[in-house]
Amino acid sequence: MPERRLDASALRDWAYAAVGDLVRHAEEINRLNVFPVADADTGTNMLFTMRAALAEADPVVGTGDVTAVAAALARGALNGARGNSGVILSQILRALADVTADAAADADIADIDADLLGAALRHAVVLVVSAMGGEVVDGTVVSVLQAAADAVEQLTDDRAGLIQALMAAGDAAADALDRTPGQLAVLAEAGVVDAGGRGLLVLLDALRATVTGHAPARRAYLPAGAAPRHGVEPLEAEQPPPEFEVMYLVGGCDQGALDRLRVALGQLGDSVALAPAAAGRHSVHVHTDDAGAAVEAGLATGEVSRIRISALATGRVAPGGWSRPRAVLAVVDGDGAGTLFGAEGACVLRPDAELMDPADGVSAEELLRAVVDTGAAQVMVLPNGYVPAEDLVAGCTAAIGWGIDVVPLPCGSMVQGLAALAVHDPDRQAVDDGYTMARAAAGSRHGSVRIATERALTWAGACAPGDGLAISGDEVVVVADDAGAAAARLIDLLLSSGGELVTVLIGAAAGADAGALADLLAAHVHRRHPGTEFSSYRTDHRGDVLLIGVE
Repeated sequence: MPERRLDASALRDWAYAAVGDLVRHAEEINRLNVFPVADADTGTNMLFTMRAALAEADPVVGTGDVTAVAAALARGALNGARGNSGVILSQILRALADVTADAAADADIADIDADLLGAALRHAVVLVVSAMGGEVVDGTVVSVLQAAADAVEQLTDDRAGLIQALMAAGDAAADALDRTPGQLAVLAEAGVVDAGGRGLLVLLDALRATVTGHAPARRAYLPAGAAPRHGVEPLEAEQPPPEFEVMYLVGGCDQGALDRLRVALGQLGDSVALAPAAAGRHSVHVHTDDAGAAVEAGLATGEVSRIRISALATGRVAPGGWSRPRAVLAVVDGDGAGTLFGAEGACVLRPDAELMDPADGVSAEELLRAVVDTGAAQVMVLPNGYVPAEDLVAGCTAAIGWGIDVVPLPCGSMVQGLAALAVHDPDRQAVDDGYTMARAAAGSRHGSVRIATERALTWAGACAPGDGLAISGDEVVVVADDAGAAAARLIDLLLSSGGELVTVLIGAAAGADAGALADLLAAHVHRRHPGTEFSSYRTDHRGDVLLIGVE
């Protein structure tokens, strides 16, 4: 089996894969979460923490320095940690950074081998236990992490390779995860495994897939009899769970002050975690009913910054953690389309290049990840005909459940998407911006032109292979000798009820005729419709030869 080195590039690829896998498994992990409180956000918090780590590491990967990438992952996770599970994840990444930095201090290293992996997992156990106040509870993520570390250490004694170490770590973690209900009564009562441990297994499996190219098959870890869906109602408990999750950074204090802060927070609530962050600060986390008192305890300890308070009852992410207030996500096909929409300020999602028909396009999972990756609290989605309706609803609903204000706009074509994007104003309220964009999209009449591949009878008459077909409203409205003639007549039909601008997007099927088609249609509009503006772009989308819009 060929072994990929876990170098700077592979480490970044793992972070990217981990974000994608956490998107797929976040719902499952959220539904497992019953300890220490059923707040239904363990998977979501791990996802956003890992995403913060990836964002920090992306600019560094070009250096080729594995220690720099590991340090960036740790720094991003420490600064962007969300929730108790995010703090734990940040300590695992910090352990990886510490171990690689120590190794690099003694000798030049280009990658992480089995020995360094084992040392990182062992160090992670120490850091996680310390962050949790030194208390080890069997049946939690610590048990799963400990099992993975033990398995790798046993192998590295025999000079095993990285692949064997990753396989041993993942399999040992899976076995330990299966044992968690027998170690913690609340898990057994709920019929679930530990949520944090399940998240750790996702990360280990993503690392194994990055190195080997193959991900192991794992069973679904949903509660017995549960149907997959996003979100979860808190499980009934004798005591109601705390109302708020409070996180902040505290600096300018010594260890004694930190110990006193931990005690004070323990008296206010549970899930207390203090973990070292950048610049001598510590990341603080607590679940409590008295958010104000939790912040005041930090202020009495040192300098407090980056305060985040969110309601545990919703399981949503605090809006204050977003990198920007609003973004537009456009689903487009073709290199030229990506450049065009990107130049207008949109984030771009493209259907899989392997799809024969891009209209079969983007899945709910892919859409959800792209919404998350915008880094915005509010996202306007332009599906542009490339997202099936059921996937659009499912992806947007899942994102809304995670606290992102998503507005899907009725754009059935990229020309409608351009019309909507042209009036986007991030300074308006989201409802006003969405309404204005939707109105612009609806006001853009559109159609397409393709080449007939067989003889057929259409609403516009019979067609033969090679004929140009103009389509509007899912019906053939023009049959002509070629694409140019069909497009000219379609433009006339679209302009019959008025219009000031004709936009033509030229697809890959136009080939070497793209320039000639653009010139032909520009001349037709200027001759037959004086005063009407004309714009054309080479988008290289698949399928239709031309997409045409009139505003």
